[in-house]
Amino acid sequence: MSQPWSLKTTATIINQAGDDGLHEELKKRWAYVPGMMLMAIARTGEIYMHEECYDFMKRHMDLFIREDGRITGYRLEEYNLDQINQGKNLFLLMERSGEQRYEQAAHLLAAQLIGHPRTSEGGFWHKKVYPFQMWLDGLYMSSPFLAQYAQVFQRPELFDEVAHQLLLVEQKTRDPYTGLLYHGWDEAREQVWANPQTGCSANFWSRALGWYAMALVDSLEFFPIDHPKRGTIIGIFERMCSALYRVQEEQSGLWFQVMDQGFREGNYLETSGSGMFIYALAKGARLQYLENPARRKALQAYNGLIERYVEEDSEGVHLHNICHGAGLSLDRDGSYGYYIREKRVSDIHIGVAPFILASLEIERLQELGNRSDRHE
Repeated sequence: MSQPWSLKTTATIINQAGDDGLHEELKKRWAYVPGMMLMAIARTGEIYMHEECYDFMKRHMDLFIREDGRITGYRLEEYNLDQINQGKNLFLLMERSGEQRYEQAAHLLAAQLIGHPRTSEGGFWHKKVYPFQMWLDGLYMSSPFLAQYAQVFQRPELFDEVAHQLLLVEQKTRDPYTGLLYHGWDEAREQVWANPQTGCSANFWSRALGWYAMALVDSLEFFPIDHPKRGTIIGIFERMCSALYRVQEEQSGLWFQVMDQGFREGNYLETSGSGMFIYALAKGARLQYLENPARRKALQAYNGLIERYVEEDSEGVHLHNICHGAGLSLDRDGSYGYYIREKRVSDIHIGVAPFILASLEIERLQELGNRSDRHE
């Protein structure tokens, strides 16, 4: 029987390490993409009981976490939400190793968020250098970390903070006609990409919504069931998923780079955002946050992704049609033309990590279904 895709793809990344056991991309710097890849690999190890996956994650994290809990390459005063994401790995390290330095590093990252610059309604700026701007990306970087921190260190007031961030950005960026969320929002209406009336950017970028979908489902996992905003967060998650179904491409089940523009010239089915949606839908279905047809839609999209854009050869698993990157700034105006001009590439970690996470959730969902069938 063939190995699950999560294990095969994780093995592909681990096998790219040098003789020192370190991967060139993952040892370069403390950053959000390496952080997500290490989390995906460690989670594969936890689910399938492959200890080498945890060891691989720890080896790379230990390049950055010093004995006193300081983090090499990290500076709190940068106030950059992207720099929080790699910290999600600290909780497993604390649990498994008991080393104090990991806890100290987690406290350092939480201190950034507690003192983070904010909009007038308390929304985290995406970065200090992006004043009064909230981006969907930033909710994934910070919210699940802060929710898990609140649970581990018994800081219930921080659940209120997480709920406020998730609900505020949805309120500011949601389009009432499509139900989709715009990539970014500028409270000051100063940026070239910001609508002068709403402050929102101009388009619905798949990976931006993917980050937010994952932020919702990952944060909810840590919320107490009696938290006053938990049901509301689940409700906006369900509502957003209904909007995702409406723009899901019929044949493949995948999602476009610019989500509501279909096969408009230059648009394409993009795999990193699609992987994130598959993950969020499958996990939401598994944890019963989402109603039908979440499970079916996730499976359809996953099968379409495998059939069209995943290949396997002697070097391992390859993923194609990944948007290299996109943002919002003076030269990144958020227009349709901008998003479709960004490079399409294969095998970069910002696409592969969500594919591993999506594969794990689909595999867990299918195993639950099999167990259910056996008990009928």
